[in-house]
Parts: sequence; structure tokens; C-alpha cells
Amino acid sequence: MAMAVAAGGNGTGAPLVCPAPMKATSNGAWQNENPLDYALPLVILQICLVVAVTRALAFLLRPLRQPRVIAEIIGGVLLGPSALGRNKAFLDTVFPKRSLTVMDTLANVGLLFFLFLVGLELDLNAIRRTGRGALAIALAGISLPFLLGVGTSFVLQATVATGVRQGPFLVFMGVALSITAFPVLARILAELKLLTTDVGRMAMSAAAVNDVAAWILLALAVALSGSGSPLVSLWVLLTGAAFVAFAALAIRPFLAWMARRSLQGEPVKETYICATLAVVLAASFITDTIGIHALFGAFIVGVVVPKDGPFAGVLIEKIEDLVSGLLLPLYFVSSGLKTNVATISDGRSWGLLVLVITTACLGKIAGTIAAARLARVPSREALVLGVLMNTKGLVELIVLNIGKDRKVLNEETFAIMVLMALFTTFITTPIVMAIYKPARPAVPYKHRTVMSRANQAGLELRMLACFHSERSIPTIINLIETSRGTGVRRGLTVYALHLMELSERSSAISMVNRARRNGLPFWNRGQSSEGSSSNHIVVAFEAYEQLSSVSIRPMTAISDLATIHEDIVASAQEKRVAIILLPFHKQQRVDGFMESLGMSFRDINRSVLRHAPCSVGILVDRGLGGPAQVSSSDVSYSIAVLFFGGRDDREALSYGIRMAHHPGVSLTVLRFLPEHGTSLIESSSGGESVGVDVEAGESAADDAFMAAASKYCPMKCVEKTVKETADIVNEIKALGVINLFLVGRTPPVAAIASRTDCPELGPVGSYLASSEFSTTASVLVVQQYHPDGNNELLVDEVEGENEASDTADSSQS
Repeated sequence: MAMAVAAGGNGTGAPLVCPAPMKATSNGAWQNENPLDYALPLVILQICLVVAVTRALAFLLRPLRQPRVIAEIIGGVLLGPSALGRNKAFLDTVFPKRSLTVMDTLANVGLLFFLFLVGLELDLNAIRRTGRGALAIALAGISLPFLLGVGTSFVLQATVATGVRQGPFLVFMGVALSITAFPVLARILAELKLLTTDVGRMAMSAAAVNDVAAWILLALAVALSGSGSPLVSLWVLLTGAAFVAFAALAIRPFLAWMARRSLQGEPVKETYICATLAVVLAASFITDTIGIHALFGAFIVGVVVPKDGPFAGVLIEKIEDLVSGLLLPLYFVSSGLKTNVATISDGRSWGLLVLVITTACLGKIAGTIAAARLARVPSREALVLGVLMNTKGLVELIVLNIGKDRKVLNEETFAIMVLMALFTTFITTPIVMAIYKPARPAVPYKHRTVMSRANQAGLELRMLACFHSERSIPTIINLIETSRGTGVRRGLTVYALHLMELSERSSAISMVNRARRNGLPFWNRGQSSEGSSSNHIVVAFEAYEQLSSVSIRPMTAISDLATIHEDIVASAQEKRVAIILLPFHKQQRVDGFMESLGMSFRDINRSVLRHAPCSVGILVDRGLGGPAQVSSSDVSYSIAVLFFGGRDDREALSYGIRMAHHPGVSLTVLRFLPEHGTSLIESSSGGESVGVDVEAGESAADDAFMAAASKYCPMKCVEKTVKETADIVNEIKALGVINLFLVGRTPPVAAIASRTDCPELGPVGSYLASSEFSTTASVLVVQQYHPDGNNELLVDEVEGENEASDTADSSQS
């Protein structure tokens, strides 16, 4: 039947008519049909609106460094009856009641697979290795909030939650206050760069234990919330425990068999992916049939999936974007439609909100601090741990929504608890940033420039080569090959740092967790269980290392682009490198023009230039050596150093001298000298070439360095006297075919290019990087480290460096 009729259903004697179910698709507006009266076009509109609102809020909250879950919770509340939903026309048009079943179903399907991803992130082996201190913190962070939540429930029952069943309400309140959001905490720690600190490691270990305990408590709460007798609740718990045992004994071996047959470096069979997703749905059906919740089945399957090898990573890559980007935000809107902040209207309700927030914060923070102090954690670190463990997230909303659906929480209590979760998560990042800045110990080392190693044969040169994508790897390897010098053992050590933007993706959080377990974002041989892209990177560098005398250490840094320069600087300091190689923020298109990758990448380079603890080189890649790695015997490069004078140019020449020792490299040094009585430096007033004296000390240092370099380096040195910048351009073009130009960042010369958007490259580098100059010659713009030349170093310099520290440096890798 299309509709059901119940007499007197509205209390006035008139029949209550249930609306007919929505059809799936319409015939279109040209057939005089409103698409919003049909399920599919309406849910499409809902998804688009939800994604637009939540992403806009996430963009606005980015300066506050808030996790995206905050934006999604706020977006759900704004679209609900608390804000936009107060307009009845909007609510009836976009979110009519008869459409909510379809939207809730899609939202819960997305939630199922998201909880599967959460289970994939949870490593039981890591939980088993949790130390006593972290275990004590986790237990204290669960017990005290749970007890305070039970106490608060009596106050709520006496005021706004009258008539609810006492047992389930006590448990739900206790669980809601004792939860710590493991994925959200990992995102916050990674954003604040605390993962590899003692506080970060302890917080993650305690949060993992808390996550498992929260799911057990939630299962208990759901079982008790049933409408049956206590015996029925007991049967629900027993059958739930039996399902967990079945998953461990039957499902896990099946998944492990598929994982073993998914070999490293080879694509995972589509059959295995489909079978796993089907197992997730089947397990969800079983737990829903038991009476716990369909989410438990998906979470348990995620937990039992083997974490070694590429299988788990491929599963995450296949489903995370669709689930997290499109389907999961619907769940926040579904929750927001149930949240009416207007129910918190009088002083009593606001007082209860303050009570709940205070109780939640007090229980988590006080319990964590007490356990941390017993574990001899310093006071400030203990306070930070307490604030971090107070982070809520999606699991909190799941608990509240289940309680609302089971009639355990009424509208006012539900709104109070949602605002509590929002507030406690929102304050985490600002408070931690205000009270805690981890001290990063500075590692003393002497050789912070290439020039300091130029005249010392046999000494190791350390480089940190950064890159954004696989496209840069052939050029980086070819540049490393030319930089190896004479090829003596341990002559060159390169740390290849893959720069990755930290996102809300589960794969990013998983990689961050691996970085935490390794102590640094560092990939060792045999431990590269990341996704296929990362494996290709590691294999490429390891293959080159086997065929050369260069020692290469692949690494990765996963951070927000606004702060990833801190990881670069810290890694350079930690590894005691002499030079950092950065990719230019533009890449060359097929037609030869340079296309920007985004202003964020340019800001990274600028920040590293300002804060680097060593020399820095920015590489403008135009395909040095071609699209593939060139073998050592096939290297044949023409390299030119443009020398105007100054310490940056001396550093560039030092790098060129090292390259010149490679048998396949031909080095030309083109030194520019100003005509007598003139200068290449532009005046500050007229813009014409005027006579400006170069510092006598710099000029003498240039002459001495050039004289010394010509004695021990196989190079061709040409001096050219020039009067104006046009002469410089003509002399550079007269060099002919050059594969790589080396130039200092701040030579004493006026701007050559008429206009540039790359001032960080300096006057000469900006011109060489422009498409009007060349489409084939790569450019390396070098800035030499100077103790007084960099502003606001992130790592404090250590006074009294001595040769013993350098000896210790050379003995470590």
C-alpha cells in the first residue's frame, strides 16, 4: 500500500496520513516534475551542500589549526534546526523528513567503512607493547571520567533527563565522558609536531588502549539499552564476545591468506579487495542482528586485518577518499539534524552544559595528570597529556547518536553532550600550543657548508635532498651522481626526504603512526610497508645505492605545508648535513613554460632559506639527464658556474668543484668583473649602473678562492669584463649548451630579468629560471650558511663546537 491511515492520530479526530515513499529518480523538470521530490537527485543535492559547507568551514578554521572533524560537527549543527534549519521552508525542501531514511542509510554505510578504516589504523601488537606508564594513564583517563559521568547522570536525570531508564543512561554518560578520539589525536599531534616526542608517544599509546576500552564500554552500553530483560542483554554481550572470537579465529586467517598472496610491489587483486569489503558488510550484518550495532562488525574486521605488507595500505587507498570525503559528512549532518541548540534556553540548561563540560575536562585531565605524575612525568608534560587525552571526535558522536536512537538521551541532553564534545576538542590545540613547546636539542656539528669540505679529500659530505613527487626522482639521482666527487667510500651521504602534506586521510595518519614508531619519519630497508608510491621511491633510491658508492637514506616528512619547513630544518640539524636541496615551486610543462605548483611550496623554500642550519640549494628542474636515471658510465654533463663574487657564489663554486671531479662532468667557471669605475650593483635611486665599491674583504676572499680552486680542480675558467646587465646576458648565452647552471643566490649584481615572481632565487637565478632564458638547462641556486645570515633560526646554535663533534658526526649514519 502506498499509504497507511490511522484515525484520530493527530488528536483532532482527523486521519493521520503517512507520506508515500519517495521514488528513486524523476523524469526531469521538462516533464513538470520537481527533482527534489525524488530520492536520488535530493540526496545528490544534500551531499553537495554538506561537502561545500564543511569544507568552507574547514578552510576558515585552518588558521586555528583545528582538525576537520570540528568543521564537520559545526557544519552539521548549522544545517540542522539550530541555525539554517530554523527556516522551515529550507528544512522541508533540502532535508524533508521522508528523505532522511535514504540519507541516514548512506551516512551509516559511509560510517561502516570509516570505522573499518579506524580499525585498520589500530595496531594490536603496538597496544601489547604499551608500557606501564601509558597503560596507567589510559586506565586513569577512563576510570575517573567514567565515574564522574555516572555522577553527572544523576544530576541530569533529576532535571532535564527525567523518565529515562537509569541503567543505560548511567553507562552512556560514563562512556561519553571517558572517550579519547584516537584518529583526531593523531592528527593534532602530527600537526603540532609532537608525535616523536615523549609526550606524543605516551599520548598515542594511551589513546590506543583507550580506544579499545571505549568500544568495549560502548558494546556494554548498547547491550543494556535494549528494551528486553537483563537476560536478553546478557545474551547480547555473550554473542558479541563469540563474534569477536570468530573474527579472530576464522576471519583473520582468511584475511591473512589474502595478505600473504599480495606481494610487495605488485597490484593487489581486485578479487581480494571485493572479498574484504564483502566481509566488512557481512560482519556488520551479523553484529546488527546480534543487537549491538552494525559499526562493531566493521571495526572488528579492520582490527583483525594484518597490518604488515601492502594489503592494508591498498585497502585504505581504495576507499578512504569516497568514504571520508563524501559519505561520512552526511553522518555529521544526520547528527546535526538531531541537535537543537535552542533547547538549551534557560539558565538551568546552560548551567548543566557548564557542569558537563567541567566534569568531562576535570575527569580526563585530573585522572591523566595523577597517573602521569605517579609515572614520574614532569608537571608540564603531565598537563599536556591530560589536555590531549580530553580530545573527542567521531566516536563520541556515534555514542551520542546511538543513545538518541535508543531513547536513552532526549533532545536537550543530546544537544548538551554534542556541545561538550565540540568544546573539548576545539580547545585542545590552542591550549597545547600555549603551554607546551618541546625543546629540540641542537646537535653540534662543524661542517655546515659545502665549501668547508671542498679542499678536504676523503671527508664525507652530507646532503638533504627534498622532493614532492616521483617525477623529481630521476633528476635528484642524476644530481646526486654528479655530486659524488671522486667516488670514495662514504664520500657522500644523501638523505632523500619525501615531503608529503598531512591530510585527514587515513593513509596519512597511518604513515604518521609509522613515523612515530620509528622515532623519526625514516624508512629503513625491509620496513617499507607503505603504499605503492612510497615503495617505488624507496626501491629507486636503494637500486641506485647498490650501483654506486653513495649512501642514500630515504625519509619522509608528513606535515601541514605551512609548517613542513620545520621538519626540513630539524632533519637537517639531526642528520648534520652541509646542504639542503629544495625543489623549485614551478615545474616545466611539455611546451617549455614553467607552471606553479602553488604558493605553499614557494613559502616552504623561503622559510627554509631563512631558518636553515646549513647551506641551501634550490633546484630548477628542466630534466637533468632526461626522464630516466643515467648510469655512472653514461654521465656526460656540461656544468657552468656563474661567479660574480660573494659568499653565496663561493659556495656555488665549491659545489661545482666537487662535481668537476666526476669523470663525466665538464665544468666551466664564468667570472664576471665590472668595468673599471663601474659596478654591477643597481643604485637605490636612479636604477642605472653607478660606481659602488665592493667590500674589500669579499673581493680579496673571491680572488683567493678562485686562485686556490684553479690549482686542484679540473675546470675551465673564463673572466669577462662587463659594463651592464645586457653584457651579462650575452656572455651567458654565448656559453652554448649547458646542462646545469650553478649560481649564488645573492651575487652583487642588479636584477637581470625585467620582472620576476621568484625573488627568493636572487637576481641571476630568477633570470635563469625564466622560460625566456632556456627550456633545457637546469639551475641550482645556492645560499651559503652564515651564522649571522639567517634570521630566527628554529634550532639554537651551540657554542664551542670542536673537532671532536665532527669526528662523532662522521662515525654516525
